[in-house]
Parts: sequence; C-alpha cells; structure tokens
Amino acid sequence: MKAMIMAAGVGSRLMPLTINVPKPMVPMANQPLMENTVRLMAKQGFNELIANLHYHGDKIQDYFGDGSRFGVDIAYSPEEELWGTAGGVKRCQWFLNETFAVVSGDALTDIDAAALLVQHKARGALATIALKEVDDVEHFGVVVTGEDGRIERFQEKPRPEEALSHLANTGIYIFEPEIFNYIPAHQFYDFGKQVFPQLVKMGAPFYGVAVDNYWCDVGSLNTYRQAHLDILKGLMQVTASGKRLEMNNGATVLLGPGAVVSDKVNFKGKNVIGPGCRIEDHVDIENSVLWDNCIIGAGTVICEAVLGSSCRIGPESTLSQGAVLASDCELSSKSMIPKGARVFCSHSGDLQAEI
Repeated sequence: MKAMIMAAGVGSRLMPLTINVPKPMVPMANQPLMENTVRLMAKQGFNELIANLHYHGDKIQDYFGDGSRFGVDIAYSPEEELWGTAGGVKRCQWFLNETFAVVSGDALTDIDAAALLVQHKARGALATIALKEVDDVEHFGVVVTGEDGRIERFQEKPRPEEALSHLANTGIYIFEPEIFNYIPAHQFYDFGKQVFPQLVKMGAPFYGVAVDNYWCDVGSLNTYRQAHLDILKGLMQVTASGKRLEMNNGATVLLGPGAVVSDKVNFKGKNVIGPGCRIEDHVDIENSVLWDNCIIGAGTVICEAVLGSSCRIGPESTLSQGAVLASDCELSSKSMIPKGARVFCSHSGDLQAEI
C-alpha cells in the first residue's frame, strides 16, 4: 500500500528549535519525530512511501535514505517553493496511483491508517478523514458529520461557545486517486480551505471517522513538551532511544545513550536527557527536554524547559518555566532565563531572547 508523508513544513511555531532542523526531525524521545510515522506506516502495511520536502529537506532525506532500514521504500518530492497541502500531494500524482493515505510527518500518533482504509472502502468513499475528539477546539479545525459519518461542515478554530463539534481534523486522510480531479496542477492549493469545502458542496462521498487512538499535533512548544510527558506516562508507545529510569521520588527520566548524570542531580516529574549530555552536581531538572550533547553546570535549575543540541549552561544558572534555548546556546554562570523566553543564538555567537 502507498502513503504520502507531509514533511515540507517550516515549523515556525517551534522556533528557535527549528532554526537548523526541520520540524519532522525534532527529537521525540531521542528519535526524530517523523521516525515514529515511518515505523507506524510500515507496521500497518504501507510499504511504499513518498515524502514532500522543503525546509532543510536534505536532513530528512539523509536520515531516512531509501527507507530500507525501516522496512519501506521511500521516494521524495522536493518543493523549492511550498505548494500547500493539496498542491504538494498533486505533485506526487505519478506515485499515488491507487487508494492511498496521507499522514503528517510532524504529528505524534498511533492511529491505525490501515483500519481507516478498510472503513473508507466499505463506504465507497472518495475521501476519508480521521477525526479526534478534543477539548480545546479553538486550536483546531473541527468537523461536523451526519449520523452516517458523512462530512457536512467545517469550522476553523471556533470559539468554544460557537463550536458545532469537538472532532478535530487530524490531517490523516485516505483518498482515491480520483481526488486529483479536484486539485489543479501547478498552483498552491489547500485541502482544508479549498478541496474539502468543494467536496462538501458537491455532495461527494466524503466521510469522517472518529478514532480513540493517541494523537498530538506537535505544533507548538507546549505540545512538544506535552508529547514527551505523554510518552513517559505510557499514553503513547514509541521507539525511544535510551534507558528509562524511575527515581525514588516518583520522577521518570529517559536517559539517552552516552549521557553522564551526577548522582547528585535532582529530577522531578518527567524528563528526557539526550545522548551525550553531561549534567553536573546539584542540578535540579523538572519536566524538561534536553537534546543531545548539552552540558549543564553545577547548581543549575531547569524547570519545564527545552534545550536544543549542544547547549552549554554555566553553573548556578536558572532556566524558568517554559524557557526554550536554540541549539548551540552558551550561557555564562549564574545566568537567568525568564519564564517563557525563547533564546536564539546568532552566527556570531551572541544570544538574543524573545520574552
């Protein structure tokens, strides 16, 4: 079976983590986020994949190669300019010549696309969307369906009091090749804003299927941290890299290969420490994610923060709740990073913070 992985996005809401890393390649439990998607599709029998590429697309292609080490064949569709969700799929029409799935390369999920395909076929559908019930409707496009599952209407990020549904569009689709008849060639085109409203208007066999599986749109720094918490709580199973440690105080740590942590470090909550990190004495770390090769000086406090690769944090520094550091940031001793700050590192090595 064939599937397309949408992997061309810039990931602007994850800045500064995505300055030099495409969103599908941000670490998730010490493995690239998109790796979970590739392994999931392979497990479900989708062994012929194509991914569209744009922002730092070479890093995606270099990592996944031809897909053989994941048990799939992967082709690529580079986009020098973005073509939109539907436009990007249209460019892969030559490859997607049978019933196919479209999945996001930057969401964390265990949704069963193969089961979705079975329901799609049983209904004789042209298009089928996997839907997930959410509480915070204002962050999602929600979908209204009839009793038979046929899609009747869309609402884009409605206010809670105005929401007609709590079923969010997950960005996971099953299409028949005839969908290409509704996507013009050689132009930017969007599923949510253009293709789907047209299908509803014309009364096409267009269905939504509510799923109970885990799904997290890793579209913001908050959801990025939340996805890690969910993994360590056991709500989502992924192929993690490292050793899981359970502390006497109830804290959980995923310790990446080669990481060295002093026995005088105090962990609280759920934490991920990347490969090759070194954490010195009397460091407090709570509900935080550190990418690979970070060095944390003695006496530092890190609370609900995310650090990119190869950060150097001087002794007795404080990274307050929600702080995010780009890769290669270096902080002097006793540095204070305020709550919610995003710290960027310029080419000259200077640090710039957005608060």
